[in-house]
Amino acid sequence: MIPTWLRSDGEGCVITVHVQPGAKRTEIVGEHGDALKIRLAAPPVDGKANEALLSYLAEKLSVSRRAVELRAGATSRRKLVAVDLPAAEALPLFDTV
Repeated sequence: MIPTWLRSDGEGCVITVHVQPGAKRTEIVGEHGDALKIRLAAPPVDGKANEALLSYLAEKLSVSRRAVELRAGATSRRKLVAVDLPAAEALPLFDTV
């Protein structure tokens, strides 16, 4: 079963994320309501946390950084991230949730 924070979108997927910038380390910590909660070591200034989030998800999902795009929430803790990877292929890569 696909969780509420992950949905199909054409040939890719969209991940709803709740971020906590300024943490000691970057890691997935579980779910936060209907979002995947990720702690980010990067500070929330000058887009550093957004870039860290996109790079982390690209690495976690084994796709290039260009395959991951911030679709909404540039200045919010709640973000929508589009990934050029089908949801069925992305889900097993989130083994910690």
